[in-house]
Amino acid sequence: MPLPLISWAVPFIVLGVIILPQTIRILREYERGVIFRLGKLLGAKGPGLIFLIPIVDRMVRMDLRVVTISVEKQEVMTRDNVPVTVDAVLYFRVVDPATAVVKVENFLKATSLIAQTTLRSVLGQAPLDDLLSQRESINLKLQEIMKRAMAKQAEAERERRAKIVNAEGEFQAAEKMVQAAAMMSKEPIALQLRFLQTMREISSEHNTTTFLPVPIDLFAPFMNKSGPPKP
Repeated sequence: MPLPLISWAVPFIVLGVIILPQTIRILREYERGVIFRLGKLLGAKGPGLIFLIPIVDRMVRMDLRVVTISVEKQEVMTRDNVPVTVDAVLYFRVVDPATAVVKVENFLKATSLIAQTTLRSVLGQAPLDDLLSQRESINLKLQEIMKRAMAKQAEAERERRAKIVNAEGEFQAAEKMVQAAAMMSKEPIALQLRFLQTMREISSEHNTTTFLPVPIDLFAPFMNKSGPPKP
């Protein structure tokens, strides 16, 4: 290869070696990538091959496997004023990668701290005999409290999405009503047909309401008088 071509090719090769690793990501089956574009959340992608825009996109890799955290020993005072030292093991996994990244600064630390607080709170309400003889029921109680604490965020997210869906439905319905009104204003007979259809929907076999349809043409002279005066 001539030297001029080599001198032109070297910068492109170096640039490709630097940019290519920033453009392509490969995620395993148990991994998801939370993508941010110029700081704005795009969502979670993966597994498989992921393409990113260098400098513009940033990806946070999330592991969806079950995580095991050892809760440090906690000094607890039981309900009958007996000091005890307990430890625990916490199992959990990330269900919504985007929420775990955006809503919580450090979800591992937050989960560990809430586990410690819940452990002290629940064990402090039980006497020493229950701690020794009713471990299964206490474990179930701890699990239920942790599930409710973690489900609050998911419930709030579902309510937010439901409100957005309802708002979009109202907007689309209002848009269709405006289009229908514009169409009826061009064709007055369409309003009369809609009026007759509405009476048919309201009427039933056991309905005692009587309808007296009046032609809309009878009101045309009065509607013309109410309009702006002609010059």
